[in-house]
Amino acid sequence: MAEFTMELNDEQKEVRDWLHGFAADVIRPAAAEWDEREETPWPIIQEAAKVGIYSLDFYAQQYFDPTGLGIPMAMEELFWGDAGIALSIVGTGLAAVGVLANGTEEQIGTWIPQMYGDVNDVKVAAFCSSEPDAGSDVASMRTRAVYDEAKDEWVLNGTKTWATNGGIANVHVVVAVVDSELGSKGHASFIVPPNTPGLSQGQKFQKHGIRASHTAEVVLENVRVPGSCLLGGKEKLDERLARARERAKSGGERVKNAAMATFEASRPAVGAMAVGTARAAYEEALEYAKTRTQFGRPIIDNQGVAFQLADMRTSVDAARLLVWRASWMAVNGKQFTAAEGSMSKLFASETAKKVTGQAIQILGGNGYTREYPVERMHRDAAIYTIFEGTSEIQRLVIARTLAGMPIR
Repeated sequence: MAEFTMELNDEQKEVRDWLHGFAADVIRPAAAEWDEREETPWPIIQEAAKVGIYSLDFYAQQYFDPTGLGIPMAMEELFWGDAGIALSIVGTGLAAVGVLANGTEEQIGTWIPQMYGDVNDVKVAAFCSSEPDAGSDVASMRTRAVYDEAKDEWVLNGTKTWATNGGIANVHVVVAVVDSELGSKGHASFIVPPNTPGLSQGQKFQKHGIRASHTAEVVLENVRVPGSCLLGGKEKLDERLARARERAKSGGERVKNAAMATFEASRPAVGAMAVGTARAAYEEALEYAKTRTQFGRPIIDNQGVAFQLADMRTSVDAARLLVWRASWMAVNGKQFTAAEGSMSKLFASETAKKVTGQAIQILGGNGYTREYPVERMHRDAAIYTIFEGTSEIQRLVIARTLAGMPIR
């Protein structure tokens, strides 16, 4: 087990500086353009692939960093550059985590490389869980997966929504109901391979923020996938469902479902994304306050502005520490006995929303225009309190965990 530390080692610092340079030199100069275009920034993803950032090897190295700080450090630096472009670069990671959390070694080795493609032909992947009537309430999921024993195939039908890279992905990871009587415990995850008949893109959403990231519906109409595409395998699924049925009868301990396992693993990483956006807005506001003069002096000399900046910096640092703690706990097998993962996501996302708003206030009228990046950062920050579990859901998870109640 790695000791908890707040000091990055030399190798981590080198990676951080490398990522920061890419964010400053490649992502930031392109941010406003791709925000306006509302399109996937394939050229930027290609550049990230060329230098090794968009690759399975890079994310594996960060994911298996024994300190747990590899992923949050990477997320913070990339999202410091721009949230929309960064999400296009890292969005595939959620699907990869879905496979890592639920798949066999063979499935991990087969499908995760196909999610990224290669330098000459980059690909993306999508994790499909939310539905029009089942966002936070995963127990209301309607997408069904029925096993065709004669052909050893699963048949998927339903509509997914809010899917990052949905419809344009090479590989889709789809969460579906296999036993409706078990509620959220009757879910399983499936790989939908490239060019599988019956999968199509539905509505592409025009969003308030993170507009360089593709978000769309995914429609599944009699989508047939081989039995080997059930993550974890059928034997493991049958055993899990049997345990869930027994526990349902006896009122015993809860069983995690496939979607919740993925979200639990990814929440600290989302918190790190929020930290990156908040830090970027704070730095813009600090620099502006030092150089903007009113009444013959820089506005940072005014206590009202200086105190805001002090609060902003304090909140950003506190959010980072919560994210780092949760990340360290996760990689070292420590149970989130107080919902530390949800704590980190809740505080960091609320911090991003607040700090970006304060940055606009410090820049005044300039901050409200698109000539300055804090306006875009504020729009981007709104998503952190919504996706992968709203702030309200995080508070519910934390409260129920502290009370010793089951999380449904």
